[in-house]
Amino acid sequence: MIRPALPSDSKKVAKLIVQAMGDLAMKFCNSDRPEIAISLFEHFFYLTDNQYSFKNTLVYENAEGVVGTIGAYDGAKLEIYRKPFFDYLAEHFGLVNFNPESETGPGEFYLDTISVDPSAQGKGIGKLLIVAGIDWAGKLRHKKVGLLVDVNNDRALKLYQNMGFEIVEEKPFMGSLYYHMVHKII
Repeated sequence: MIRPALPSDSKKVAKLIVQAMGDLAMKFCNSDRPEIAISLFEHFFYLTDNQYSFKNTLVYENAEGVVGTIGAYDGAKLEIYRKPFFDYLAEHFGLVNFNPESETGPGEFYLDTISVDPSAQGKGIGKLLIVAGIDWAGKLRHKKVGLLVDVNNDRALKLYQNMGFEIVEEKPFMGSLYYHMVHKII
């Protein structure tokens, strides 16, 4: 079942966020230790008004608990959501003047992180979460849903294309190259 996330989901969702981000999560915490990145995202998951907040997250829960997550928000709020996160990174991880490229912007509902626990992959949960993200965007009256996918992630690229997302541009982000993909809501 897909439901809005609760603060009590923090431990599982933080692990799933780090799984989805991979090396990007390590760059945020200026470390190569996943447990530090997990702790960082747990902290921000509890808070409101940031892109990793429970308020911007849906989870997929089954008998084993939370096994999937999608974080999404209005792209127009990216800079507002980034500020407390980047301020924290500067104070706690020494990332002063850290200002990566914008991954989204106004006019787009942005699917930031989509992740399914390895034990639950291959069962259609990712697709259900993406559909829920598109539905969420529609309820908020957005006309476009966007996301980034690594240009080398053929499996995810095919999934998104099969779900109606189209590549609109190649976009550099934090030292890697991504496809910026958009799904138009009719």
